[in-house]
Amino acid sequence: MPETRHLRIAAMADMHIGRSASPGVAQAFAHVREVADVLVLCGDLTDRGTEDEAHQLARDLKTVGVPVVAVLGNHDFEAGHPQEVSRILTDAGVHMLDGEAIEVLGIGFAGVKGFGGGFGRGALGPWGEPMIKAFVQEAVDEALKLETALARLRTPRKVAVLHYAPVRDTVEDEPPEIFPYLGSSRLEEPLNRYPVDVVFHGHAHGGRLEGRTSGGVPVYNVAAPLLQRRDAAAPAFHLVEFTWETPAQESGRP
Repeated sequence: MPETRHLRIAAMADMHIGRSASPGVAQAFAHVREVADVLVLCGDLTDRGTEDEAHQLARDLKTVGVPVVAVLGNHDFEAGHPQEVSRILTDAGVHMLDGEAIEVLGIGFAGVKGFGGGFGRGALGPWGEPMIKAFVQEAVDEALKLETALARLRTPRKVAVLHYAPVRDTVEDEPPEIFPYLGSSRLEEPLNRYPVDVVFHGHAHGGRLEGRTSGGVPVYNVAAPLLQRRDAAAPAFHLVEFTWETPAQESGRP
């Protein structure tokens, strides 16, 4: 007989960890193990992308007690050492994704940072000055990395992890002038080509919690300040639960 499996994911973003401990973030991390099986972190893990900040985050994550999957955000690049930030967190046991796909507890995760450029008819095109073309190419490259990662997933349930938004829905309520810097609809294209069950992103602190791709996939903006403002008494993460069945021969797998 097939076995029904359940898995809960807690997702948050934009912690902006500094060189010293953040009581609010540490409290949220300590609460994760009570309600979730996996923690997803959607970028802006540190405030300025320094090694000291990455080490502080690694210390904070010791209380989590569940697998952690993460991508970097734009703040994690500020000091010019994103590879070191990733290395420190990887050494602390975090599954850092940058175009990779992994399986954790039976769920497939594909992740990239993403990039800006705008949405739909307002998306910036690769025309004119070389710097404009380079800007657009960065968004294209991030979308291609996401597509490659998604194509590798073979799990029954799939999750996309981003920092920048792939749809306009979740950046609404931000000033329209900054929409092009909050995400890119180029990131939505691979999500439609290789559908997932849910998408998490951060970055849009003042945006909306929930949107959907044109294919109907739920997209959650899990920027921590947004979730805290929605309910000051609630933990600064969003929870999603998956249910699926595995064949009888897989029932003994962890």
